[in-house]
Amino acid sequence: MADRLSEVRLGPYTTLRLGGPARAFAEARSQGELVEIVAEADRDGEPVLVLGGGSNLVVSDDGFDGLVVHVSSPGVEVSGEDGRVVVTAQAGEDWDALVARCVAEGWSGVECLSGIPGLVGSTPIQNVGAYGQDVSQTITGVRVYDRMTGETSDLTAAECGFAYRNSAFKEDPGRHVVLAVSYELERSELSGPVAYKELAAALGVELGERAPLGDVREAVLELRRGKGMVLDPDDPDTRSAGSFFTNPILSAEEAAGLELRAPAYPRWDMPGGSVKVPAAWLIENAGFPKGYERGAVRISTKHTLALTNPSGEASATELLALAREVRDGVEKKFGVLLVNEPIMVGISL
Repeated sequence: MADRLSEVRLGPYTTLRLGGPARAFAEARSQGELVEIVAEADRDGEPVLVLGGGSNLVVSDDGFDGLVVHVSSPGVEVSGEDGRVVVTAQAGEDWDALVARCVAEGWSGVECLSGIPGLVGSTPIQNVGAYGQDVSQTITGVRVYDRMTGETSDLTAAECGFAYRNSAFKEDPGRHVVLAVSYELERSELSGPVAYKELAAALGVELGERAPLGDVREAVLELRRGKGMVLDPDDPDTRSAGSFFTNPILSAEEAAGLELRAPAYPRWDMPGGSVKVPAAWLIENAGFPKGYERGAVRISTKHTLALTNPSGEASATELLALAREVRDGVEKKFGVLLVNEPIMVGISL
């Protein structure tokens, strides 16, 4: 059993650098150790927070009154034939390092997800996506520990309930602990069809065309750097949780209501008549520009969707106050309620 520490401050384990102490803290260095630690805490009735890379997390200033289990289980296995490869990575693997390996090996399907901070274990929970790709397109299975049954099992992609930035894991956050994830990729030096206009322009290709994997990775990293979305200790804009709000998906009726308030609003038509609206546009046009400050926190100077802790000295309370101001301002002007993307621990928006 892993050693336990007491009163470990959680801020340094998150990209926002926010959060008070954990009453108890343990490091899980293997899949078996992760199951053992969580199972024992559950038997003892102890609250548990499973912590990965902390890139999509906002922890309260009071911290967590229970056991924080930090996932650091390594390991990658590769199998496959006939032009396909299945890459199974343990939950504690660094996500971008895995993407870099896939690109270097000529395994196509996750190259547009370059530069996203965090660990493999978080990718199915959020259905991590960017630049026209998301992990639900390649995940074939997720190995989990089911805290309700006390058993380890392998879930199919269909059982994961993937949706836009959502999954069955996010809907029922206390039930499953992700242990490993399998991705089925194509053996190819070319990317999947480029599905995002900004990326296509950066690559100099048409939408739907394919491009060399390395070129796609570098273009994505460059685009993300320009938005402060690649972790850099010298860039205060990267002290964030990435996109703080998801892009709203409106029903046809809701979209018609928004059109009355903003006739020229940008939109992406979705199946079933729904419409996706860029949250960044809503935020900026509600009066919250890049660099908008409130005390020690601010909107990123590079991307309106990121709320940042530029000095590293802000509090979670200050960050949530700014988030509420932005959310309420957008709702007042456009009648659209923004939903936070990061997971909240001990606080709510």
